[in-house]
Amino acid sequence: MNSIKWFAVLSLLLAGVFVLGSSIYTVDEVEQVIITQFGKPVGEPVTSAGLKFKIPFVQEVNPIDKRVLEWDGAPSDMPTKDKLYISVDLFARWRIIDPLQYFLRLRDERSAQSRLDDILGSETRNAVAKHELIEIIRTTKDRVPLRDVVLSSTEQGNNMGALVPIEKGRKLVEQEIFTAAAEKVGVFGIELLDIRFKRINYNESVRPKIYDRMISERRQIAERFLSEGNGEAARIRGNRVRDLNKIQSEAYRQVEEIRGLADAKATEIYATAYNQSPEAVAFYEFTRTMASYPTVIGDSTTLVLSTDSDLFRFLKGMSPAKE
Repeated sequence: MNSIKWFAVLSLLLAGVFVLGSSIYTVDEVEQVIITQFGKPVGEPVTSAGLKFKIPFVQEVNPIDKRVLEWDGAPSDMPTKDKLYISVDLFARWRIIDPLQYFLRLRDERSAQSRLDDILGSETRNAVAKHELIEIIRTTKDRVPLRDVVLSSTEQGNNMGALVPIEKGRKLVEQEIFTAAAEKVGVFGIELLDIRFKRINYNESVRPKIYDRMISERRQIAERFLSEGNGEAARIRGNRVRDLNKIQSEAYRQVEEIRGLADAKATEIYATAYNQSPEAVAFYEFTRTMASYPTVIGDSTTLVLSTDSDLFRFLKGMSPAKE
């Protein structure tokens, strides 16, 4: 009998511990809890951390995260206003501010991520379709792009790679998506905190055409630079030839002037030296005539001279050498 009594007491204690354990639950600092009874929420959401009580076996604890959560969508292809297909990769940050509404409409985070995919993807497509590509790429409308000074200095260069003016910029486009999406996700008890473009790239089908256009534009610029370089080289070569001819002409003129002055000076010296007396004049005539003979008379030279010739005058008085 005693053993039966102890067994009954022990069974009651175990049952009491089990019931007590089923009626106690804890709420973590990063969680908020919805209590459901037969699948339906009862009471207010439990948002404070600590040890809590519920009706055992009837009520069920449904924890909901209250931290800032991440949404990272898959890259999606979409057209811009200027008919360029781009691949847009977007990410966002969100949190649950109304756990009861969130639980009634979405139940869990997987459903929330799926609904965010639909809403953010749709709003991103709408925003991208309303703006040209430059509006989505450029950070702000006030940022001035760097341009090649040489390229920008010509009329042709101003038309090469010119960027169209923008009205908004990427930040305002992101703000448009955020404003439109925040209103739609608010009905699910979700607060959208931030949204950003992570990556924007050309679609695979149009990327080769874009690259070909960029290469063609760079080649056009290179050919223009090459043409200008060849023209500048031709101008430098022309100036070199002109300067060289001018230098040679000036040098030849100076040489002739110096040579003329030297001849005049030599003539003046000769005249001064040989005009001192009649004998000096006669000696000068003789020496100059003798100096001209080797030039005038060669081994096979035949001369026909008049007897009155000054050249013959000195030859006439010469006698043949004696053997």
